[in-house]
Amino acid sequence: MRHPSRREFLKSSVTATCTAVLGGGGLARSLVATPTGTPTATPFSPAPVPIKKGVLLDMLPAKLSYTDRFKMARNVGFEVVQAPTEPDERKAEEIKKAAEGANIRIDSVMNMDHWKYPLSSNDPAVVEKSLTGMRTSLHNAKLWGSDAVLLVPGVVNPQTSYRDAWARSQREIHTLIPLAEELQVVIAIEEVWNKFLLSPLEMARYIEEFQSPWIKAWFDVGNVLLYGYPQDWIHTLGKSIVKVHLKDFKRKEDGYAWVNLGDGDVDWAAVRQAFADTGYSGSAITELEGGDEAYLRDVNRRMDRLVLGRS
Repeated sequence: MRHPSRREFLKSSVTATCTAVLGGGGLARSLVATPTGTPTATPFSPAPVPIKKGVLLDMLPAKLSYTDRFKMARNVGFEVVQAPTEPDERKAEEIKKAAEGANIRIDSVMNMDHWKYPLSSNDPAVVEKSLTGMRTSLHNAKLWGSDAVLLVPGVVNPQTSYRDAWARSQREIHTLIPLAEELQVVIAIEEVWNKFLLSPLEMARYIEEFQSPWIKAWFDVGNVLLYGYPQDWIHTLGKSIVKVHLKDFKRKEDGYAWVNLGDGDVDWAAVRQAFADTGYSGSAITELEGGDEAYLRDVNRRMDRLVLGRS
């Protein structure tokens, strides 16, 4: 999405059939511990939702220094920033000092090696590179004062079956839990167009099976719109959601487009109500194209209106 590998993967996957086969009612009964019924088109509730507004570091003008990028994020109204994995220790320290100088928090890390080196691979060398990337991301999070690292857990493809992606990724993530606990950083599993975890019931079960407070959900509002309803996912995942990505998705006769918040098909009233229903009060990070200060101010205002219920 923001990173070329994410965008390319989404475009190559848009025509795929996104169908999750769930057996028996027992699975649904065992997973749904959320309010009865899911609103389909709910009006805004009176009280604003207490969500922290965030922005990707990569959405801020690259020509600026880290310090000036963080200052711009704060000045246009964002409260937190999500930064990508940084293996260079000196650069990671520079990012830390820049955020502190701008008085804005880096609240999460975008892990960068899970696409090129998926944990679901049957190649031990690929898996080890993926694990190394996650360890770096977790240490970045500790350095920056972040409390979560985003992880795409695996990819289903002709070489990797759904069952294998499930088993392999869970096995490898289990090995990361001790480090996550030591550093006090949550590993947040995101749903993306990877032909994996295609329903909210599956994703809830996948996370539940770890039986660890250090494995939670990173929910992306726009990613599920092709094959589901964001408000349904929010109600089903409930308290397991620790972080959120915001973007909008527009269906067209000849395909689709990622668009600015409010310009697509997301039912923002229902999404906002779902967040209120489940008591979500974490951060919501915009994952859109980058732009200048005027553009970022507009994105911030859209978040106020559509997500937070502020005029």
